[in-house]
Amino acid sequence: MRHNKNFNHLGRTASHRAAMLANMAISLIMHKRITTTVAKAKELKKYVEPLITKAKEDTTNSRRVVFSYLQNKEAIKELFGPVVQKVGDRPGGYTRIIKLGYRQGDAAQVCFIELVDFDEAMMKTAGAAKKTRRSRRGGKAAATEAPEAPQTEAPAAEEAKAE
Repeated sequence: MRHNKNFNHLGRTASHRAAMLANMAISLIMHKRITTTVAKAKELKKYVEPLITKAKEDTTNSRRVVFSYLQNKEAIKELFGPVVQKVGDRPGGYTRIIKLGYRQGDAAQVCFIELVDFDEAMMKTAGAAKKTRRSRRGGKAAATEAPEAPQTEAPAAEEAKAE
């Protein structure tokens, strides 16, 4: 039976699991992206996102609460500094899990988990094709993009004629 099974224990004791999640959270904050299994990434997401939310309010108490979870001064400085500056206006969803496939040795599903606002490559592609909703018709998006191209070319053609 699964009575009151609210989270994945990851096959570890409570102290081992807490230490592992704290170490993974420190690595995620310091390196902005780590590679791990999907099960660990999902548990890490539940562990680190409340800490980031708590870090938005830079008070002595919130620093002490976050430090009680992480126990790493450098990670606290990084979290309350550059990380909160980038995610300060975001209402949640600070991490992204992207599945990579299966590990060779034990066929565990592997992914990387990253802080959303720190991946420049994803931000560039998301900014280029920024759509607010899905629809079957692409008419509105195509219609707004088509007139822009000739307008940018026209001044260049006029400058060439002037020369």
